Amino acid sequence: MHEKVRVRFAPSPTGPLHIGGVRTALFNYLFAKKHKGDFLLRIEDTDQMRYVKGAEEYIMKSLEWCGIEIDEGINEGGDFGPYKQSERRDIYNEHIKKLLNNGSAYYAFDTPEELDALRKRLEESGSSVRQYNAQTRGEMKNSFTMPENDVFAEIESGKPYVIRFAVPENETITVKDIIRGEVTVNSSQLDDKVLFKSDGLPTYHFANIVDDHLMKISHVIRGEEWLPSLPLHVLLYRAFGREDEMPEFAHLPLLLKPSGKGKLSKRDGDQLGFPVFPLEWKDPKTGDISAGYKESGYLPEAFINMLALLGWSPEDDKEILSLEEMIKEFDLNRVHKSGARFSPEKALWFNQQYIIHTPNDELTDYILPEVEKKFPDVDVLYVEKVIGLVKERMHLLTDFCSQAAFFFETPKEYNPKVVKKRWKEDTPQMMQQIYDLLEDIPEQRFTTEHTEHIVKQFIEKNELNFGKVLNPFRLVLTGTGGGPHLFDIISSIGKEETLLRIKKGIEEIKR
Repeated sequence: MHEKVRVRFAPSPTGPLHIGGVRTALFNYLFAKKHKGDFLLRIEDTDQMRYVKGAEEYIMKSLEWCGIEIDEGINEGGDFGPYKQSERRDIYNEHIKKLLNNGSAYYAFDTPEELDALRKRLEESGSSVRQYNAQTRGEMKNSFTMPENDVFAEIESGKPYVIRFAVPENETITVKDIIRGEVTVNSSQLDDKVLFKSDGLPTYHFANIVDDHLMKISHVIRGEEWLPSLPLHVLLYRAFGREDEMPEFAHLPLLLKPSGKGKLSKRDGDQLGFPVFPLEWKDPKTGDISAGYKESGYLPEAFINMLALLGWSPEDDKEILSLEEMIKEFDLNRVHKSGARFSPEKALWFNQQYIIHTPNDELTDYILPEVEKKFPDVDVLYVEKVIGLVKERMHLLTDFCSQAAFFFETPKEYNPKVVKKRWKEDTPQMMQQIYDLLEDIPEQRFTTEHTEHIVKQFIEKNELNFGKVLNPFRLVLTGTGGGPHLFDIISSIGKEETLLRIKKGIEEIKR
């Protein structure tokens, strides 16, 4: 048993962090914080062939944007470092010696051609075994079939080799998974996995086990795709004599495509127009840019709330949860076994809810830079006020400029569909009457309440249809047919601008 809850998120820097990876990090983080434990970030960069420049920094920036705080890691430090696998070679070299010495691992000198020949031979003979394992290793070039002197002579001569794990034959391995219950596999179904590659670096399986043990990891919470590796990892703990110190395991359900069929991929996002990465990613080789949730206009709180409910549900099935509430409610026993279908529409809904309930001054911090690009020298307090008027119509932070453009500039054109529907022969005359009414109101009384009272009084007194007056009035003010409360608009843009827009509309709108 472990004294303290310690979990790790251990991504490989082979590209941008997919939202499935972010969810894994989030579930680890929630579990750690729920149990007053530690959340570690470990970079698993032993696969140098697939290493992508900038991916490591991208992972850290993504977690930071999400509000997932790292207790131990490359930048944070800690007592169990280094936290990057490429800096832990000496540790792995020491540990592989233990397995070589106790017969759990062995040197293998087979060339790729010889391995292909083995596979072909097994296939042609109709054998049920199709892999390098206890039944076939006796036919190959390895330290089980070669004299010890020859093995060391081959190593000395610089001949390429790998170190494989000697999987025991016909042994039943049973391990408990917190989410899936008991997982039972016969060792004959496993192959003798490579633990050290010919480049002298350990594979994921070996480094992972060594690091989890040395970093005192209490729970391994990872994606479902690692479930087939679980029996091998148990055997490795056993080979080290550490089965009693093994962490507990929990394998999370897959994130599925919006159709519910198959794993969610970047291609799904490209085809259906939604991001699958937390932040925008520029491919260092091709220069291709992939959309990110941040740049697409999502609030980080909405993003992680949406992700948390993909495969997990709190007891009361509440949907809107703060990070603190998620931590309090999180329980691995309430994580689902089956895959979680991703819904772009639901992601937008979450974001809209968060936009509506986020204070206007906080939203201003997000929105102001984009507004200033389009409308320089804008007043910050004015932007904050306008946000309050339009935010219920926004699904994304990036919707602001399109929803609120008329608060910052006089319409340059008028929506032809609205013109056709709302602008009648007698409309210019009615708009002139509205102009005259508003012109008589003193500047200091040009408020939402007072202007609304005056205009509505005029409509009632003249027995006019409200829509017949107010719809074209909105058209001259905004250039279109929608938007927030009409009299909030005119009190915001002010008397001078309101009169200018009415006059312009009368002159320029033609049926």
